[in-house]
Amino acid sequence: MHSALVLNASFEPLSIVSSRRATCLVLSDKADVVEADGAVFRSERLTFPSPSVIRLRYMVKVPYVRRAALSRRAIFARDDHRCQYCGGHADSIDHVLPKSRGGLHTWENVAAACRPCNLDKRDRTPDEAGMRLAKPCRAPRASAWVVVSVSGVPDVWRRYLPIAS
Repeated sequence: MHSALVLNASFEPLSIVSSRRATCLVLSDKADVVEADGAVFRSERLTFPSPSVIRLRYMVKVPYVRRAALSRRAIFARDDHRCQYCGGHADSIDHVLPKSRGGLHTWENVAAACRPCNLDKRDRTPDEAGMRLAKPCRAPRASAWVVVSVSGVPDVWRRYLPIAS
C-alpha cells in the first residue's frame, strides 16, 4: 500500500496517510488530488487515480510544532546510519554524556555508533575516551518527521516539503 502526503489548504504538510485514506478524503469532497502516483483504484462504476499528494479544501489549525520523535530509527536517519566516532556502519546508539553520569535521553545527547566504538567508550565522555564526534548532535529540522515516518521520501513530495533534497 502506497502512502500519500496530506497538505493543508495553505500547502503546509500535515501528515502522511495511506493512498486508500487519501482517496476517501478526495471522494468525500474534503480534499483535492495534487499529484497522482500512476496506480488506480477501481470499483464497479469508478476508476480513480491513486493519490500521492492531496490538499485539504479547508484550513486545519495545527496547535503545535511537530517534531520527530526520538527513536533509534530517527537517530540512524539523522546520522545517515554512520558511526559518529569512526564513520563506519552504525548498529547501536550512544549517549554522549552517559546516562550513568546524568546524561539525558535527548536529541542533543544521543549519537549513532558502531558496536566497537560504543564498547570502547563505555561510560566515559568522548574526551575521556579520546574519541571525537564527527558532528554535533542536534534535534532534526521541524519537517524531519516525514523522513522518519516513511522509509523513503518520494520525489514528487520534495517540492511540498521544506527539506533539502
